[in-house]
Amino acid sequence: MTSLNQQDVFNSLDQSVATFVTTNTTYYETEFARIQGKIGFSRSWNTWAAIFGPFWAASRGAWGFFWSFLVLELFALVQIVRGLWGELGADQLERYDRLMTNIAGREVQAAELMASGDQAGADAKLNIANNLRAAADLALDAASAANGTATMVLLAGLALMLMLKICEGFTANTVYEAQYLRWRASHNEQVGLKVSSLVLGVLGILAIWPLTLIRFTVGNPEEAVAWLTGGILGTKVTITEFPVGKEYFSALSRIGDSGFDFLAIQFGDVFDGITATIRWVLDALEILLIQTPWPVVMFVIIVMAYRLAGPRVAIFTAASLAYLAFMGLWELSMITVALIGAGAFLCIIIGIPLGIWFGKSPRAYNIAEPILDFMQTMPAFVYLIPIIAFFGTGKPPGVLATLIFAMPPVIRLTALGMRGVPETTKEAATAFGCSPWQLLTNVELPLALPSIMTGINQTILMSLSMVVIASLIGAEGLGALILEALQYAAKGQGLLGGLAILLCAMVIDRIAQGAYRKSAKQHK
Repeated sequence: MTSLNQQDVFNSLDQSVATFVTTNTTYYETEFARIQGKIGFSRSWNTWAAIFGPFWAASRGAWGFFWSFLVLELFALVQIVRGLWGELGADQLERYDRLMTNIAGREVQAAELMASGDQAGADAKLNIANNLRAAADLALDAASAANGTATMVLLAGLALMLMLKICEGFTANTVYEAQYLRWRASHNEQVGLKVSSLVLGVLGILAIWPLTLIRFTVGNPEEAVAWLTGGILGTKVTITEFPVGKEYFSALSRIGDSGFDFLAIQFGDVFDGITATIRWVLDALEILLIQTPWPVVMFVIIVMAYRLAGPRVAIFTAASLAYLAFMGLWELSMITVALIGAGAFLCIIIGIPLGIWFGKSPRAYNIAEPILDFMQTMPAFVYLIPIIAFFGTGKPPGVLATLIFAMPPVIRLTALGMRGVPETTKEAATAFGCSPWQLLTNVELPLALPSIMTGINQTILMSLSMVVIASLIGAEGLGALILEALQYAAKGQGLLGGLAILLCAMVIDRIAQGAYRKSAKQHK
């Protein structure tokens, strides 16, 4: 009975292999069984794959195999074609021609000077021509030497191609058997041979191989393919550099300039209002942190750290503030703390409500996600361009640049935390009579708080990373100290200033995280 069941299993496997490969079924049944019955490397050879390589892979839908060996075979083909027909010394010959043209020009100048009686000037020109002729002879020798290596290049290309064909033959069935297993699991893989897949593979090869071979083997590839593109866009499209020029770029740049100017004029009052609001927040923070005597500020911050986060954070805070004070960096550090604090405060005030909304509304999050991706992936220096155009320079524009760069983490992680609240918990709270506001404040936000605090942590750290960049538009603080160190290669100054920025951010983060942990322990 057992043997009959095993035979049924084998028959079922053979039938599934036959269904998958559709052609040459006996061969693939045997090879797949050999591969599945051996641990490690299996000596399974596929002659068709060894001969036709990427073409076989395309017809079978093995696209990973296709692209890998398409590139590797192209490299071998480049060496073979270079060895057979390539102008290996073309660049040196081109240099030789340029030098000979220069020499002819010098000799003409020398003849003219000699005719005018300026023998010294003529001798100088001839001396230069002789030096150039020596360089031209060296270029000609280098071209001859390069052409002499054609046989070695050809043999290297043939050896590489042979190795690739052997590798293709031994790996094809293993790759195809893995594709078969994926097909059995999901039925999403290609079944059998498909002419359409082969056609796509051939088109891919034709799109890559010919131009690449011309580019690396012909001495002047642009002239070789110019007849293909003559007259397109009013010029001949080359294969090494698109020759249309900068006219489209310049036109779009001018449109962009006009657009920024239009918005800055039409909405100037709005931008001025935003700048005034941020300046009010910064002024309030700077009055508290800078104009108040530094021992008082230091004492208050240490007490706050002790009360909110515990003694260890208080000790760390005291050591950090002592470093800032005794290094003479107190005022610059407090300006930086004000910038970080204002940026992080605005990020949290705006970001958490948006995160709550996005966590409750998948449609709103789907709309906002590309915007958040744009805010996070756009290089930070690029933010400075519209910021300067709309808000000018100074500290408020620096805070706005920080706002754009550092807000996405708190929005994303708040939304993640809101979506992570179990539906059963919300249903139970609603069943006990919770209003939507009570559900949000007493159930959802407490459960999402770990994720929200992680977002706040990331926002603080990203606000820190913008301090130096914002100093480029006059944000002052420790960022200006680092910028000055970069300009004058003041390594010690830059290191001490960077450590001060790090300590400022760590103090803010440790106090915020410590307050959260202490609150969490009290509620357990």
